[in-house]
Amino acid sequence: MNTTRRALLGSLALLAPTTLLTRPATACTRILWNTNNLAVLVGRTMDFPISTEPVLTVLPRGIARDGGLFAGTRIDATNPARWTSKYGSLVTSVFGAGTADGMNEKGLAMHMLYFIPADFGPRDPTKSGLQAGLWGQYVLDTSATVADAIANLDKVQPLMVAHEGVKATVHLAIEDATGDSAIIEYTAGGKKTIYHSRDYHIMTNDPSYDQQLAHRATFNFDNATRQTPIPGNTDAKDRFIRADYYRQWLPEPNNEREAIAAILAIARNVSVPFGAPNREPGSLYNTEYRTALDLTNKRYYFELSTAPNLLWMDLTKFNLHPGSPVLLLNPNSITLVGDVTSKFKPGKVIY
Repeated sequence: MNTTRRALLGSLALLAPTTLLTRPATACTRILWNTNNLAVLVGRTMDFPISTEPVLTVLPRGIARDGGLFAGTRIDATNPARWTSKYGSLVTSVFGAGTADGMNEKGLAMHMLYFIPADFGPRDPTKSGLQAGLWGQYVLDTSATVADAIANLDKVQPLMVAHEGVKATVHLAIEDATGDSAIIEYTAGGKKTIYHSRDYHIMTNDPSYDQQLAHRATFNFDNATRQTPIPGNTDAKDRFIRADYYRQWLPEPNNEREAIAAILAIARNVSVPFGAPNREPGSLYNTEYRTALDLTNKRYYFELSTAPNLLWMDLTKFNLHPGSPVLLLNPNSITLVGDVTSKFKPGKVIY
């Protein structure tokens, strides 16, 4: 990241919430498939009004982190979270200042999705401060299972940051290689709610997860046919129902190829097309990329919506020992296709 970008990120991180620009609502979807006999798989879409500048990044064990820093700027000196990564991970970065999606070597994965009502509350000095861009990375660095992550997250408080006027109003989905799942949300006044069950397969955006579940309960697809009406728009509640509808009908896969194709088929079905209308006329929030993760075999799949190629990486083939270099791959190249594990090059991250 160049000096100008770093300075911009730092200055925006210090803005008070009342001075932040308003951005149109954004959209993302996460789909967990933990009911087949082959592997635990999860897919997600990243839908955003501007490019999140995604970079595929391999992070070894032994990296020291400071949750009170955002893009090199100190945002919390009260009680910043400090830790050293226990597990290596393969992630997709966001704006060069945090992690939006990824999994670690134990098969624990996380996904940050936009959530307009997110409110991390007033600063609680008894909790270690963790800038929101590192919320998911903290999980991957410190935890091997969903249960571990929930326990470790009880020690920290996410802190609001912003980039180009977009606040990090996010909620977090985590799942592990056993198929366990959890959704974590902060709402008005910093109320933290954890929805923990392997039955929580789908996550989109607002409203809150309890309201999404209540809405889902009004639909019964037990005897569905191809004439059964399902919501078809791009609203978060519609995508939630549509993703869960198609998830429940997924056929048992014979191999990983079929399994990844199945999870990506749903991710593509709930992706937001270019030019789709948002709440504000003319605003755009199309899908920027999709990922699919095989938590059993530790493989990570990635596709940009502006490229025709699917990329994949094998986490087990990277050197994750402490002291190993951070490895980077910019997916924004039409020449990249297929297994790109060997295409990563040493680089640096600032978070």
